[in-house]
Amino acid sequence: MTRPSAYLDHAATTPMLPEAIQAMTEQLGRVGNASSLHAAGRQTRRIVEESRESIAEALGARPSEVVFTSGGTEADNLAIKGLYWSRRPADRILLSSVEHHAALDPAQWLERSQGARVTLLPVDPVGRVHPSELRAAIADDPSGVAVVSVMWANNEVGTVQPVRELAAVAHEHGIPFHTDAVQAIGQLPVSFAESTADALTLTGHKIGGPMGVGVLLLARGLTPVSVLHGGGQERDVRSGTLDAPAITGLAAAVRVAVREQAHEHARLTALRDTLIQRVRQAVPEVVLNGDPVDRLPGNAHFSFPGCEGDALLMLLDAKGVECSTGSACSAGVAQPSHVLLAMGADAATARGSLRFTLGHTSTQEDVDRLVDVLPAAVERARRAGLS
Repeated sequence: MTRPSAYLDHAATTPMLPEAIQAMTEQLGRVGNASSLHAAGRQTRRIVEESRESIAEALGARPSEVVFTSGGTEADNLAIKGLYWSRRPADRILLSSVEHHAALDPAQWLERSQGARVTLLPVDPVGRVHPSELRAAIADDPSGVAVVSVMWANNEVGTVQPVRELAAVAHEHGIPFHTDAVQAIGQLPVSFAESTADALTLTGHKIGGPMGVGVLLLARGLTPVSVLHGGGQERDVRSGTLDAPAITGLAAAVRVAVREQAHEHARLTALRDTLIQRVRQAVPEVVLNGDPVDRLPGNAHFSFPGCEGDALLMLLDAKGVECSTGSACSAGVAQPSHVLLAMGADAATARGSLRFTLGHTSTQEDVDRLVDVLPAAVERARRAGLS
């Protein structure tokens, strides 16, 4: 009998949790716009507000700080563009050189079209931003900095950033601090209040919730300029009819992910360490990227010398192992990872890398499947690269 595929790409999308599916399904057959005043509308509004309260409680935030969006990309755009516009004439944007494109691209668009001055903060060889680097960048022109954005944990190599320390540096000068915590929720303890961040991004499909729904946690008193204009449904900073079924599914996923976080952290750390050990045994020359200790528990990112990452990915896929060359948003694009380049890797190393990420459905059998097929796939990818 053919073995099922080993899904090792949870950082791209995590299969939906049963609790999220059930919560979302229960709402799909109901009619009602949360902005309507009749009974059906009030019922939908109640569902939305209960979900808002649930998410806030799980993540150490106030319900009024929960702004629903269509996902992580919109939330990052709202934080970066909105705070930049709200704080003009300050025109500097500081963000790490290893950010997801959902944060990098809005900043670079503002640079091209709005005259923003973007500074990419350097990282060390494991991909971490040091508070001293942020302090030095701010010192060049403190009053000119509109916003600082550094992700909680890197989506490619898994390195965890010192978010609280970075936020403290920004706050020394009254600068709002945003963090994309899309990869951190459910894998690490995340409290909005304790982080002292002013804005925090999360999305449903990375934590076992539905696609197409996310949240920007936005501290009270912070009023970014809207990216979408219309009904002003969410604190007048985000317009659009609220997707109550998706919001309900998201809230269920957040509750489960936070409740199970400690258990899953221990389980995934052990499984990831086994994966790393066995991959190193199978391919001795492989290089582990990112912090070897302070990283996401479900992340293992390797460079395979002599291989093209895309070719190796497809060879593994043909054998039933699903993984990624990096961010799913840029996978398939023939260019080296900007994250690895920022960490000091050369272009060949950056192109010859794969990311294996674990989640709530991951098992020892997934690791076994990978190790069974990896050596032959690496050998074949190297031969293809020489031809």
